[in-house]
Amino acid sequence: MGIQDRDYYRNEGPSIFESLMPRGLVCRWLIGINVGVFFLQLVSQHAPVNGEPAFGASQGLVTDWLILDVHKVLQGQVWRLLTFAFLHSTNNWFHLLFNMLFLWWFGSDVEQLYGRKEFLAIYLVSAFLGGVAFEIWGLSQATATSCLGASGAVTTMLVLCALHYPRRIIYVFALLPMPIWLFAVFNVLGDAVGIFGVGDKSVAFCVHLAGAGFAVAYYNWQRSLVEVFREFLWWKKARTRTRLKLFDP
Repeated sequence: MGIQDRDYYRNEGPSIFESLMPRGLVCRWLIGINVGVFFLQLVSQHAPVNGEPAFGASQGLVTDWLILDVHKVLQGQVWRLLTFAFLHSTNNWFHLLFNMLFLWWFGSDVEQLYGRKEFLAIYLVSAFLGGVAFEIWGLSQATATSCLGASGAVTTMLVLCALHYPRRIIYVFALLPMPIWLFAVFNVLGDAVGIFGVGDKSVAFCVHLAGAGFAVAYYNWQRSLVEVFREFLWWKKARTRTRLKLFDP
């Protein structure tokens, strides 16, 4: 049971202002950011470097700067643990297309369930944990050194949606009806098999599994990430607060 399933946690209903806002607003912004970054990847991929054409010589300045590179993270470029989730393969448009479709299909429901701030926190934390998982896994591999894509965070949305609405029917390839819980299980099992070397070698299965694991842990944790962050910031402020001294004139 998740925190939203408890009666005392549910909101009575949206405010007048919230009812006028479009459904899945943060989800739409995330999709827009991913598409925008993808466009920048395409532009920078063919931008000249030092006055010379860069065709085939580089992934592009944007991709090179934001992609999760295992060795560069060890050199202190820790932002890559999160920014890689906003990049997609410029050689395969389906990578972006399916990630954004899945994000909208499942993420908009999760946003409506948890609220905009909590949804954004879930998305960013799951993306970061996926980056950490790949960093750990990549250090043990001789060939896997880089990763990009929002698949880990999208997997979190799929599993969370399946945990809350297990009987919902979705249509695979727009034809085959399937309960969402079974679709989620097939995806997770495929990633579990793939991490042992079965399947497409270019897929970061460990990132998907990290996203699924985080979804299950969050669902059972029954706490708000936003509240945890607020408590942490309050604790930091309390530590840095100047002590008052009594003065007797």
